[in-house]
Amino acid sequence: MFNPTRNEARQFLFDAWRKHNGGEQMTPLEHIAVRVIGLHPEFHGMLADPEHHQDRDYLQGELNPFLHLMMHLSIEEQISIDQPAGVRAAFLRLTAKYGSDHEAQHAMMECMAEMIMQAQRAGTGPDAAIYLNCLSRQ
Repeated sequence: MFNPTRNEARQFLFDAWRKHNGGEQMTPLEHIAVRVIGLHPEFHGMLADPEHHQDRDYLQGELNPFLHLMMHLSIEEQISIDQPAGVRAAFLRLTAKYGSDHEAQHAMMECMAEMIMQAQRAGTGPDAAIYLNCLSRQ
């Protein structure tokens, strides 16, 4: 299982964006990352300047662009393999409701965050039932 450190995850995003802008060859995952980054022009400058952003910490309540982009990538993977089972159907329903894949994923991020928060409070692993239940309420 791929479990990058904070710096590795950030470097992946910096590298994908650099390769895209430089016309370099990219992996399939980098192509997905660049597509997601393309939906977030507010992050383009930050990703073009790794020296100033690689080690930046974000305060609670402050948008962490790295976390945001990586959550998009996680959701993309979940949808592609329908794991947890039912997540693809929830995504399709939310896409119809919100009128775009991107907004549907943002709604899904809220549920992912809720699941993670509950796991942290309980000291357990993420619970797919919590995630899917939240998605059903969106």
